[in-house]
Amino acid sequence: MNKGGARRYENNRTYAHPLPLSFSDSSSNRTRSILGLLGLSRSQVNNPHCEGYYDASTRSVWVVTQRDSEILWRRGFFGKGNLSRSEPSWFVRQVQDRQNFSCQEMTSEEIREKRRVERKQFKLDRAAAIAKVAAEAETIFETEGRVVVPALFGPEIPSGATWKPKAAEIEPSLDPELSNAEGETAVENGEGGEEPLEDMEHLQLTLSEAFFLAWNLDCLTILDPETAYIWNTFQHAHLAFPMPSFPTSELQFDNPFLVHYAVYHHYRSLGWVVKNGLKFCVDYLLYKRGPVFTHAEFAIVVCPVYEDPQDQEISNTDLHNASPFTWSWLSTINRANSQVMKTLILAYVTIPARQRLSRQTLNSPACFAHYSVREVIVRRFIPARMRD
Repeated sequence: MNKGGARRYENNRTYAHPLPLSFSDSSSNRTRSILGLLGLSRSQVNNPHCEGYYDASTRSVWVVTQRDSEILWRRGFFGKGNLSRSEPSWFVRQVQDRQNFSCQEMTSEEIREKRRVERKQFKLDRAAAIAKVAAEAETIFETEGRVVVPALFGPEIPSGATWKPKAAEIEPSLDPELSNAEGETAVENGEGGEEPLEDMEHLQLTLSEAFFLAWNLDCLTILDPETAYIWNTFQHAHLAFPMPSFPTSELQFDNPFLVHYAVYHHYRSLGWVVKNGLKFCVDYLLYKRGPVFTHAEFAIVVCPVYEDPQDQEISNTDLHNASPFTWSWLSTINRANSQVMKTLILAYVTIPARQRLSRQTLNSPACFAHYSVREVIVRRFIPARMRD
């Protein structure tokens, strides 16, 4: 098995479960087949029962234990490490830096930095080769008087298909397994004159991710020192900070948490892995299996729509993209995502009218039954690529 195949096999084994909940069935194959014909099953649901702490300053939920962080990330790619790009790998990177030797497995941050260094070196090598060819053409013109057009392509000019990075020189070790084990022990115990490492990273969940795990899957307990009813806390997190001389803002149907969670729940329930899309100027990114397998295929922009237009005029909440956007903005977002092979989707969330529902409806998550999501796919027309 080659290196790429071994990595895919390891990823399929590590991220085999799409959700934190897992199912187990100890009955025989014959029994499962008979029950399957009857539409029955003896499978048991294994709930990991994770815990998280609500942090009002960051509007997120922190999962601090290593066990819960690994379960939530490896089973559904929930959250991100607060000191990492995606997967919580800060501690692993620090250990590898102290050991100062090449490891077989690399973290996502190390892979990204390696690709950036290789891309920079490729550009430098290509520029040097082109300059060399141009110098040779100039020398021929000065000595022989012939005009030679410098070639930008050819065997002497490296390309993305022919250029290969130089292998890093690694000092040989007498016993690699022994040196690795000794290095890990020394780092953990703080030997060699360095302080012992402490894992200071935690898994950070967005409010939509945390509520999906707590309400839909019942596998996350959210602890808040100020209140025990997290439903109202998540809604107040997006409202103005309460002042002593002003009363607390009332809950409204156009609360940003409700609007964005409706879209998050819609795509999570369809089997997509939903991640934050701030890097590409959108609200969400949709992955078919997860970030470690493939790139995101779709970019989601949440567009709130009021069922009653008068509700928008009297509302105190300034929802993003609630007002009609300009074509220049849409073209910019669409072009930016088209360049990275992502399809732009406008997710229109219909906010129920205040006259149709009472405000008591917002006291429970049952209010989501009155929200609806519609999708519009926007594609950038490129004549050179779309002739067929």
